[in-house]
Amino acid sequence: MSFLPKNTFGQTVLLIAGLLLINQIVTYYSVVTYFIRPNYQQINTLVATQIDQIFLQNIQNPESELHNAYMAKTGTRFHTTESAMHAGLRDATYYHFMSKAISERLGGDTDVRITGGENYLIWIRPPQDPSIWISIPMQGIEDSDLSPLTIYLIVISILSVAGGWLFVRRLNRPLQALQKAARQVGKGQFPEPLPLEGSTEMVSVTNAFNKMSQGIHQLESDRALMTAGISHDLRTPLTRIRLASEMLPDDQDWVKDGIEHDIEDMNAIIDQFIDYARQDQQEATENVDLNKLIQELVNGRIMEPDHYIELNLEQLPNAKLRVVGIKRVLENLIENAFRYGSENISISTQVDHQTKSLICSIKDYGKGIPEHEIPFLFAPFTQGDKARGTVGSGLGLAISKRIVESHGGRMLFSNHSSGGLKAGFSLPYSM
Repeated sequence: MSFLPKNTFGQTVLLIAGLLLINQIVTYYSVVTYFIRPNYQQINTLVATQIDQIFLQNIQNPESELHNAYMAKTGTRFHTTESAMHAGLRDATYYHFMSKAISERLGGDTDVRITGGENYLIWIRPPQDPSIWISIPMQGIEDSDLSPLTIYLIVISILSVAGGWLFVRRLNRPLQALQKAARQVGKGQFPEPLPLEGSTEMVSVTNAFNKMSQGIHQLESDRALMTAGISHDLRTPLTRIRLASEMLPDDQDWVKDGIEHDIEDMNAIIDQFIDYARQDQQEATENVDLNKLIQELVNGRIMEPDHYIELNLEQLPNAKLRVVGIKRVLENLIENAFRYGSENISISTQVDHQTKSLICSIKDYGKGIPEHEIPFLFAPFTQGDKARGTVGSGLGLAISKRIVESHGGRMLFSNHSSGGLKAGFSLPYSM
């Protein structure tokens, strides 16, 4: 499993964070090497030199003439171990690296400790006289002296991440609009041209998308107009044929009935052509219960004596649906199940909370369809039961697929273990 982000924002933030981490490491190393370490070395040298001077001039001796003057001038104090504990040695922190560095300069084991706060003191037990402790105040050194480096790194981190976020947000805004518009075009909807904003590359891509969307819209409009025109032109000769059949003599009623039957089939095929071209995008969505639509359709259906529908409907949340379009899908699937499957069928519904979708399945108990033919069922002018010599335009499932996909759903077809085909669809819902 990859933990690397997939979106542009995450990748850019990760890149900035990586570069920032490298920059901080280099900065910290540089500051420690060229600023902090030399300062501490200088402090160690000064402290060691001061201790040497104290013992060279015997200043540590209370009887020395320089003892009191030196303490008054420098603030340095000399303590026994007991008095040092009372003066703050018990709260001091042992510094190994300073003890080691000063020990090397003084030529013996030296214990160095530091107390912070308002009175910043360096406590030293010198090798010249381990029985005493010398406290030396350090002016201008406080615990917060290193905080500017920390503040600098924090500010740089915040500014870098904020700058990256603003940059990616500005880049992602037109990309998200482009993604949303592309999904609408994929559903057969054509949004208004997107505004040209962002980088020059993004403007070029958006402009190309706008032109593509307009071109597809024009092609769809031309196709719908052409299909409607052809359908209209076909109805005129069909009407004349029907009128001519009415004038046939009574002894040729069988010819008249055959002509009328063929004309009805051709009118039904023409209606399917028009429905396929129109895509039913004009119908408004309603917040409805899918189970209610199924029950209305089943209760209003004129059933043949040997046909039976079993309902297994789970409780479903409402979804925004085009009622007429979804009813057309259900009617088509039910009709196919009876025509090509079995006399008894079952309709079931369920909720998939993980994908937030409603699933409707219509199951028949016929012979099913070869698995390799299922993907081709939804192509226009394709029929899944050629062996039975069925007739029709082959547009029913293609129309159903368009309607379902315009809702953001998908068709679900598979053979089931009991024998037969399970045809259905999934539709998204929002809580």
